[in-house]
Amino acid sequence: MSENNLVISVDAMGGDNSPHVVIEGISIAHKNNQDIHFLLFGDEVLIEEEMKKFPQLKNFCKVIHTSERVRNEDKPSQVIRNKNTSMYMAIDAVRRGEASAVISAGNTGALMAISKMILKTIQRIHRPAICTAIPHKTGRCVMLDLGANTECSAVNLAEFAIIGNILARHTLDIARPRIALLNIGAEEMKGKEEIHQAAKMIKNTHLNLNFIGYIEPHQIGEGYADVIVSDGFTGNIALKTMEGTAKLVSGLIKSAIKGSLWAKLGLPFFFPVVWKLKKTMDPRKYNGAMFVGLNGLSVKSHGGTDAVGYSYAIDNAAKLVRQNFVQTIRDEVENVDLDELSQDILYDAY
Repeated sequence: MSENNLVISVDAMGGDNSPHVVIEGISIAHKNNQDIHFLLFGDEVLIEEEMKKFPQLKNFCKVIHTSERVRNEDKPSQVIRNKNTSMYMAIDAVRRGEASAVISAGNTGALMAISKMILKTIQRIHRPAICTAIPHKTGRCVMLDLGANTECSAVNLAEFAIIGNILARHTLDIARPRIALLNIGAEEMKGKEEIHQAAKMIKNTHLNLNFIGYIEPHQIGEGYADVIVSDGFTGNIALKTMEGTAKLVSGLIKSAIKGSLWAKLGLPFFFPVVWKLKKTMDPRKYNGAMFVGLNGLSVKSHGGTDAVGYSYAIDNAAKLVRQNFVQTIRDEVENVDLDELSQDILYDAY
């Protein structure tokens, strides 16, 4: 592989329909990313059988055989030190400098645990977070944490705000992202004490973040903020609620059209609107959640996605690699001592 190529490491056995979806997704993504080469970790026989359907893949894919894989039902504690799985070896390729990013559609808990163990957390960052872009009525915003940390301190939330700010600038091309903390109300006295302290810390960092205060769950879709920060428990529930609502609305529209003759007759006129809505709400476009805060880029694809969705995960990973996202986080948090800032806020409170 040429030194000028971007190399992505892939857990080819992760996901519900691997390696079929993985291989087809790579073939789709490569059409718009000619400079990417791939290291495919997994069962060599199964992978190469799928690659026969896409002969061009041999020009930019290298298969590394692994004897084992991480399954969805496996507990992170059971697989974290098994160096023979496709997931472990794919992540380790990033640590060794053989790849610039790793992608897996496999077990989320295992991917998080192994990534953190192998890649380590960036200095001054206490915990990594799961982050992705989600749609709202005027564009997109980034949201974190989405499940890596069920409970978070004020320091964790403030770090997520800093990381989210960097991510929004790089992935959404927003020069000064609006940052908000997800809360049960907009009033300052509402919510947990950790959220109140995090708000003070975000306001007082020398980074001059564009902090706009609290945002309630029903406001996420309105586009009030470009970065939404929460603990992993709350963020995961909010995200899955939005996904469920989107499916509900889509299903109701289909049922209404099928159950009405007039709706069917008017469908040719209504179709452009329905098609635009479907494209905007298509979850495949937002596939590829990132574990941010690590010394390497680890990307989680949805386990049940199709090839198009997997290709979007590759696109997102490649974009962040090209923009040197990990090093940017290192540079921006290097001079931020959130622990000291936290102590100052607690001292002032008393």
